[in-house]
Amino acid sequence: MTAYVLAGLDGSVESTTAAGWAADQAVRRRLALRLVHVETWLDDAHAGASMPVDVRTLTTRMLARTQDALRTTHPGLEVRADLLGGGPVVDVLVDAAADPEAELLVLGSRGVGGFEGLVVGSVGLGVTARCPIPTALVRAHEAGRRPDPDGAPVVLGVDTHAPSAEVVEYAFREAARRGAVLRAVHGWTPPPVWGYAGWVAPQVETEEFRLIEGELLSDALAGWREKFPEVAVVECSRLATGAQALVDQSSDAGVVVVGRRLRHLPLGPRLGPVGHAVLHHAHAPVLVVPHD
Repeated sequence: MTAYVLAGLDGSVESTTAAGWAADQAVRRRLALRLVHVETWLDDAHAGASMPVDVRTLTTRMLARTQDALRTTHPGLEVRADLLGGGPVVDVLVDAAADPEAELLVLGSRGVGGFEGLVVGSVGLGVTARCPIPTALVRAHEAGRRPDPDGAPVVLGVDTHAPSAEVVEYAFREAARRGAVLRAVHGWTPPPVWGYAGWVAPQVETEEFRLIEGELLSDALAGWREKFPEVAVVECSRLATGAQALVDQSSDAGVVVVGRRLRHLPLGPRLGPVGHAVLHHAHAPVLVVPHD
């Protein structure tokens, strides 16, 4: 199989929606699509023993049904479906994403058995925190509404104090691929001294902070504007936390792009607080790009 987009299926509405979104991305990127399901002890609990061996399992039928549906809705797209096993779901998915031909991993934002308020389940968080390639989490929306409408902007979260070239370039390429506007978002708050002193920053100082933070955002994007002249860029620097600024700007977005710093230690959190909050609360698919 040539280079492909990888999509995980677990039978939930969220994962089916994510598979459709993954098919759209494969077409945009001119890649193939690989659907995978990681077998667990819950699989095939009600399979009929009288069915032919090659079609009798519920899991196999679920994969085949999704594969056929995506071939119908995306004519010409190469779609492959595989059952994976051999360990915990997170480990198996991360290992699958390590295939040199896999360019993007797509998962549903919540699988079966999720809790209200926890939009992203443990599998989604675990995979996103460790995946070696960009990972997208897609939420199921109400019937008839696409999670990624045509022409919707690409929203990019920018850390102006340590902007990642990998993340910024990925977002620009995504916008260019879609022919969409890139909305670069940076949230900032006054220096901690204001909070420690119990004061509210005067209007003059607040405006100075606003100008400084806006300049930092422009500087972080300057070279990329020249590299991608076809991409229209809207800068959004606002007084808010980074997570809140991104969530607010995600309401009409096609996708939200955030970064995740790679960690080389065996222990410790691998998803920062902004990425964690955006994954749970964004109104659009969230694409997490690992970077050094």
